[in-house]
Parts: sequence; structure tokens; C-alpha cells
Amino acid sequence: MLGGISIWQLLIILVVVILIFGTKKLRTLGGDLGGAVKGFKKAMSDEEKNKETDKLEAKEQDAQFSEKHDESEKDKTK
Repeated sequence: MLGGISIWQLLIILVVVILIFGTKKLRTLGGDLGGAVKGFKKAMSDEEKNKETDKLEAKEQDAQFSEKHDESEKDKTK
């Protein structure tokens, strides 16, 4: 039982929903919901990739800055 609702009550609700909306509309709704979930997951994975790319770019910029700084320090000591 889920929160006081038995399996028979759930089946009755399912039958009423099917009668009201029809199976075609429910299939369409399920497909739309599935597409939305896929889109959300794709957006989340793209965001993670963007964060990793940004981190790599920041590290490269830090490395370039350090190299330039080290070169300027060597030039000053000469």
C-alpha cells in the first residue's frame, strides 16, 4: 500500500484516466515527458562538459601567465 491507497484503487484510477484521455493521448504525453527528461539530462551533461572546459582553459591561462612571469623575472636578473 502506498500511503493508504491499495492496488485496486490505483487500477480504478488508471481505468478512469484512460477513459477520460484515451490511450493515444496518454502515449503522446508519455513521449513528451520522456523527451523532456532526455533534454534535461543532455543539458546537465553539457553543463558539466562546459565547466570542465572552463577549468582547463583557466589552468592553461595560469600556466601561460606563470611562464611569462618567470621569463620577465629572468630578464630582470640579467
